[in-house]
Amino acid sequence: MPVPMHTFEPTWASLKQYRVPDWYEDGKFGIFIHWGPYCVPAFGNEWYPRNMYLQTAPEFVYHQKVYGHPSRFGYKDFIPMFRAEKFDADAWVALFKRAGAKFVVPVAEHHDGFAMYDSSLSRWTAAKMGPQRDIVGELAAATRAAGLVFGVSSHRAEHWWFFNGGREFDSDVQDPAYADFYGPAMPQPPNALHERDSEPRPDAAFLEDWLARCCELVDKYKPQLFWFDWWIRQIVFQPYLQRFAAYYYNRGLEWGKGVAINYKLDAFPEGAAVLDIERGQLKDIRPMLWQNDTSVSKNSWGYIQHHDYKTASALIHDLIDVVSKNGALLLNIGPKPDGTIPEPEQAILLEIGRWLAINGEAIYSTRPWKIFGEGPTEVLEGGFTDTKRAAFTPQDVRFTTKGDVLYAILLGWPEEGEATVQWLRAGSLLYPGDIQSVELLGTAEPLQWSRDIAGLKVKLPIQKPCDAACVLKIR
Repeated sequence: MPVPMHTFEPTWASLKQYRVPDWYEDGKFGIFIHWGPYCVPAFGNEWYPRNMYLQTAPEFVYHQKVYGHPSRFGYKDFIPMFRAEKFDADAWVALFKRAGAKFVVPVAEHHDGFAMYDSSLSRWTAAKMGPQRDIVGELAAATRAAGLVFGVSSHRAEHWWFFNGGREFDSDVQDPAYADFYGPAMPQPPNALHERDSEPRPDAAFLEDWLARCCELVDKYKPQLFWFDWWIRQIVFQPYLQRFAAYYYNRGLEWGKGVAINYKLDAFPEGAAVLDIERGQLKDIRPMLWQNDTSVSKNSWGYIQHHDYKTASALIHDLIDVVSKNGALLLNIGPKPDGTIPEPEQAILLEIGRWLAINGEAIYSTRPWKIFGEGPTEVLEGGFTDTKRAAFTPQDVRFTTKGDVLYAILLGWPEEGEATVQWLRAGSLLYPGDIQSVELLGTAEPLQWSRDIAGLKVKLPIQKPCDAACVLKIR
């Protein structure tokens, strides 16, 4: 059967006919990769390129102390130090696969304007400078060879104002020789995080270049996921977003592959793409698939020397909570300048992988139940709330379902050795039928269980099958 061509038009009405691909709804868990020259100073976070030119920022002081004044040593001068000499795309992807990830999303271009791919639209690329390798291309090949889905992210929109601090004093941002890298470096709009219609707005030249770079990524690397940061919601991007989405969705049809766009806040209308919430979650089930992107670190997305790492258990709990509410988790790691992944981050990924090896059937290819769960711990809704919730308890339960199976995931091991799932009590309108069997994933030991007006009560074995959370499989 021939693939339909040019189904989508660059209008919101047409783009709302979009449907989320099965691989995304089934995959649930992906790896995000923030890697670029900003990992060389390894200080602050991935916004070092901007902050080193802001005269009130700690990075400004640090930079002068360690590297010298930005007029003599600018951000561009980190590029030769970004060599990636130990980068091995196959080894990275093997680690991600062991972690249980189903899709991989490297940052193709961050706010700093340094492309991690072989762009024909810029000389400032990893293929031509620094590593002198097409990082995105190598990761695309390795990801697909491993049977995983490949995606990219673009943060090019924010580059409009990212280096504007360097306009305020004598710095290399002012040097015309580097205007194609640092520019436009326009004044940052007030409340750039929140206002959609603020001045100064990107001009047509910048917007056309933005669109061309996005389409180049699509054509060269055929990503099935295209992630955008927040500033595309600025009002002048709207017609360009429509043009890009129509182009990308139609390319996906030509390839015969399901594709998806991630957006934040209100950059796209409901249903035209997949909502992404940065470092945050939802309080309840969302009818359409959504995504939480977060990092293994509380204080940076890129590599730094002083990470405040999350625990693997906390990240597993986030994954479970997100999936129970019809979401997917995109978890970020930040490699070192030489291309190695920090050992603590490898350990976190492997611990998540061990948990998924036992309990993955309660995550992959599942759908939300009638309610997401029960328990005392409140999950704050919205972006940048990932470090604000209290730790989950054994009384916190999350539900997923697949076919005629209901999974009740306990976010802790009850000290008394008995779990109670209140929503599965006798006479429950949510589960009115009889329960035929209750199993614990990871153990073949038969369970003793009963059901009364207080709930489904399950006596657990002495030995835990895994850490972080355990799964009751109920039929």
